[in-house]
Amino acid sequence: MPSIKDRFRGFLPVVVDVETGGFNNQTDALLEIAAVIIEMDEYGNFVKGESINAYVEPFEGANIDPKSLEITGIDLNHPLRMALSENAALGKIFTPIRKAIKETGCTRAVLVGHNAHFDLGFVHAAAERAGIKRNPFHPFSCFDTVTLSALAYGQTVLARAIKEAGIEWQSDQAHSALYDTEKTAELFCAIYNKANRKGMY
Repeated sequence: MPSIKDRFRGFLPVVVDVETGGFNNQTDALLEIAAVIIEMDEYGNFVKGESINAYVEPFEGANIDPKSLEITGIDLNHPLRMALSENAALGKIFTPIRKAIKETGCTRAVLVGHNAHFDLGFVHAAAERAGIKRNPFHPFSCFDTVTLSALAYGQTVLARAIKEAGIEWQSDQAHSALYDTEKTAELFCAIYNKANRKGMY
């Protein structure tokens, strides 16, 4: 039976999306984070595994650009937001990832994202601020679905790549970290499985 630990030399792919208060991971707030753990079925295809998300309380002194809130639709004062500190939010995200790494025999997680270095930078910056020592993600390696989508479908915009892949996309749900992460996970699996069917590896 194929094993995911043998596919990327011990790396477990985990799709991540963050919503933020800007573009600078050192000064701008992390506001929302979601992750989808990728699994491998008995045929060697990738499928979506567990989804986890958390709303994040901006760190003290964090910058939040109002334009970012307009794009994401995040209401920081919404009574049901139930935001967690960066430490608690990352703990919620990291715990099942560490468990999956152990259960699959992998050595660490590799972040998969659309413009993945953006998400990876915010994850690492928040983990450093929170003093988290056991960050499961590789410090610099990542898999970018922008590049993969350009190769597979000739598209780089997430919504267009998803539609080209034949995946349902609801524009009114976009810019929710959980929705974007789950759709990016579907896209990543579709690209990988397409290559798998063509015998590219």
